Amino acid sequence: MSDDQTPRRPAGIGSDAPHLESGQTTGAHAAGPSRPYGMGESAGQVPPVGATETVRHTVVKTKTKKLPVFVAALAGLILGAVLVIALVMSGSFFVVEHDGGTVGSASESSGAQTIDINAEDTTLAEVVAAKSLPSVVSITALTSGSDAGDIAAAADATGNVGSGVVLDDDGNILTNYHVVEGAKSLSVTLDGGETREAELVGSDESSDLAVIKIKDTSGLELTPIAIGDSDDLKVGEWVMAIGSPFGNEQSVSTGIVSALYRSTALPSSTGTSIYANMIQTDAAINPGNSGGALVDSDGELIGINSVIESYSGSSSGVGFAIPVNYAKNIADQIIAGKTPVHPYLGVTLTSARMRSGEAAGASVVAVEEGGPAAEAGIRKGDVITAIDGTAVSSADGLIIALREHAVGDTVELTVSRDGEQKDVSVELGSDEALQSSQRQDATEGDGSGNGMSRDELLEYLQELLGRQGQR
Repeated sequence: MSDDQTPRRPAGIGSDAPHLESGQTTGAHAAGPSRPYGMGESAGQVPPVGATETVRHTVVKTKTKKLPVFVAALAGLILGAVLVIALVMSGSFFVVEHDGGTVGSASESSGAQTIDINAEDTTLAEVVAAKSLPSVVSITALTSGSDAGDIAAAADATGNVGSGVVLDDDGNILTNYHVVEGAKSLSVTLDGGETREAELVGSDESSDLAVIKIKDTSGLELTPIAIGDSDDLKVGEWVMAIGSPFGNEQSVSTGIVSALYRSTALPSSTGTSIYANMIQTDAAINPGNSGGALVDSDGELIGINSVIESYSGSSSGVGFAIPVNYAKNIADQIIAGKTPVHPYLGVTLTSARMRSGEAAGASVVAVEEGGPAAEAGIRKGDVITAIDGTAVSSADGLIIALREHAVGDTVELTVSRDGEQKDVSVELGSDEALQSSQRQDATEGDGSGNGMSRDELLEYLQELLGRQGQR
């Protein structure tokens, strides 16, 4: 992604206006009285009331002599028929009956290109929408105002509107964490229009994923979505995005897979969300689509719509979805009551700026005693410049690269120390203990900075525009 175009999470939308992430702005567009198309300043003056306007049209008619034209057409038909018969008799031309599958040349040795022609299935979008829409819900997350059981009656409430995907008959729904973040109450609106209260099952803030559950599923006929395989995707494949853009429930948009393996990191209120190996699509994704489904031509879930890249905050044809293989794995851990785990290096990082004689990369600010990095011999002050031979130029870049691996993987880190380069093998650990510690610190209000000095912490915050924490 370009440095001058900030990716945004198309979170939800508030009760009156689109809810935009930090750094976004919104406002009302000035609107004048509507006028019929084609009228206005450039269309001329509108006649005063009661005035009569005379409009003259000149119609030019051309008289034709029908007999000569008929004779000429008949002669042309006869001549054409004679020519075709002559060509067929001489073997210069032949007619092939085919089913529209392949069109080829008369001579295989001519070198002409063979073209496969497949008739467009004009009902594809209708079929996919009919299959997938019942599995996608609209989510209302109230963050302030009345904390009433009847959410519809909470007129003074504010919050977000997003989307979610039904995973099972128990009412578990997969969505983005930023859709339900800070919610005092949750509700979901199903495909048929019925609204039910929901509760948070669990979340993984750093992956921007969460699972909520309908509290009472009695009388509901839920339709769990069919799960696809995001590892099999190819650039150019047809896709459909389903969700509630700007609160417009059960909306669909179509497009293709524009690119694969896009990665970025975005600051959040609690740290940084890591988006690794995302699916890029030009299907329209807007605020309110977050947490909704990206499905393939079989109506199978291949991604969770999460991020847009836009100057305006609305769709610019560059949207991103978390691959379903990753998202479903996190959801399964949450539903099972486990803490979703990620690869853990055991260091605190900041981006190292390029200076004379110094390398650019991820600078090690602190090393956790007994962690994977410490065991491998990495020290405070080291600059990590590459992982498995691929250069990294920032702390975000390293964290994203690490997130693409699994707990227990061994990676080769290139470290710059005192002007010298060395390769270090590190077996990645699990961040489960770190997450528990961070939750405890948040509960107790610990502001110690994870062992960093005040100056180190300030520099760290300035570099990353939001605390990365240990990874």
